[in-house]
Amino acid sequence: MELGLIGLGKMGGNMRERIRRAGHTVIGYDRNPDLADVNSLQELVDKLQGPRVVWVMVPAGVPTQQTVDQLAEVLSPGDIVVDGGNSRWTDDIAHAEALATKGIGFVDAGVSGGVWGLENGYALMVGGEAEHVAKVQPIFDALKPSGDFGFVHAGKVGAGHFAKMVHNGIEYALMQAYAEGWELLEAAEVTTNVHDIFRSWKEGTVIRSWLLDLAVRAMEEDPHLGHLRGYAEDSGEGRWTVEAAIDHAVPLPAITASLFARFSSRQDDSPQMKMIAALRNQFGGHAVTAVSDHKGADSPGADVEPPAVS
Repeated sequence: MELGLIGLGKMGGNMRERIRRAGHTVIGYDRNPDLADVNSLQELVDKLQGPRVVWVMVPAGVPTQQTVDQLAEVLSPGDIVVDGGNSRWTDDIAHAEALATKGIGFVDAGVSGGVWGLENGYALMVGGEAEHVAKVQPIFDALKPSGDFGFVHAGKVGAGHFAKMVHNGIEYALMQAYAEGWELLEAAEVTTNVHDIFRSWKEGTVIRSWLLDLAVRAMEEDPHLGHLRGYAEDSGEGRWTVEAAIDHAVPLPAITASLFARFSSRQDDSPQMKMIAALRNQFGGHAVTAVSDHKGADSPGADVEPPAVS
């Protein structure tokens, strides 16, 4: 199968490679010519045989909107656009309606897997009409982990990103729980080897998880996370989850509290946020801030490079 892929950053570049390994043809475009296979969106479209499938993997908001608008002008009826970024689910509905007037299909795909997805596969939460999802299914199969799990057609347009939004809200709460436990263990005089305590939980406990594994890995690199400033961004999905909970009158005390805890990192060098920052760096390659580079609460300082994927 042929696929056009727009956006070849940390996620998009690895996705291109994983899809190619599965035997599909991927033509990639990125504003960075060193990463791109073609020089423009028009050239990308011209190199694909119809009906085309073009996957958008750019930042949510204005960049995605601009890309979808451009594709609406160069694609043909019967083609399909897939938004695999972290767009808000309500934006998906607007994109689908706009593209439908030109006979172009739309699928939203929430993608989880971070910098580890190339080797481990990506969890995919997809929304859209069944016929459109079916046309993209070979690509979904190439990206997902091996086995029975890691892919779901979650519902109509918007359902994929709604599911990914909730997934990320849960992620916020899980990371916060690990961070709070870690800080308490670090603060207590009686516990002298916090790294080994976390490591002992990797087998036989009900709180074992990939996030726990990554916390252990972070502490192997920096036992007390001393080189990190306790500052962690929120990427949007946590706020959207809380807003959706308000709209649906669903109580989300743990997720809401974890979002507010991120806000606390803007005020002080929060010890809990050191662990949150470390976990985000481990699973997603998100930039972290070194203590030595901190110039004040409003100046995060220089980024620290994410660990190499092994």
